[in-house]
Amino acid sequence: MSLIIPDWPAPSRVRACSTSRHGGVSTAPWASLNLGSHVGDKPADVACNRQRLIELASLPAMPQWLEQVHKTDVVRLAHSGQDTPQADACITSETGVVCAVMTADCLPVLFCSADGSEVAAAHAGWRGLCDGVLENTLAQFRASPDQVHVWLGPAIGPDAFEVGEEVRSAFVTKDARAAVAFRPVGSKFYANIWLLAHQRLQAAGVRSVSTETRCTVSEHENFFSFRRDGVTGRMATLIWLL
Repeated sequence: MSLIIPDWPAPSRVRACSTSRHGGVSTAPWASLNLGSHVGDKPADVACNRQRLIELASLPAMPQWLEQVHKTDVVRLAHSGQDTPQADACITSETGVVCAVMTADCLPVLFCSADGSEVAAAHAGWRGLCDGVLENTLAQFRASPDQVHVWLGPAIGPDAFEVGEEVRSAFVTKDARAAVAFRPVGSKFYANIWLLAHQRLQAAGVRSVSTETRCTVSEHENFFSFRRDGVTGRMATLIWLL
């Protein structure tokens, strides 16, 4: 398994995928398809992995990588590009521009309009998710939320995502329905990040949500996990228009 292809009702001109940890040249603890240049891996290996990604996923261009900071800013991408924008989501309506986010437990989220005119990708750690990165991404679409398809990718699962009361309170304060996404375990909770995202999307008016419920923590052989390993690589989730 090198790539995960989303199973969702995207139009034919929309292409998307999510990488695993397989298919690259990096050595442990970044073995092997590490795409993150900020995690201590050899720059030459990361560059080789990114070039391999273009071939592996048949990308039309190198992804326009973001400097992700667990916030809610969304940048609109064009062919001209820019110097690594600081944002946690990106959107484009231009053919051949590759939107990408990197994760290693956080939730990658892909969006496409039902008419195939716009696509977007968002990085949803718990802070960004709680503060509205998904809603901010939807707000950039010309289409209304009920005309946008969303795919939730592999992330830390509900049997591994242990959080404190402060995380639960942050979500529940904004939406009481979020309480069902937290399962108490002693003085802590296990959080279901897919359910939290689905709740937010539903409240925003999205009707089409597909989910890849694979846990990055438990599938050591397939995924990087910061929660599990600390020093590790990063996967990418990508979307573009033909």
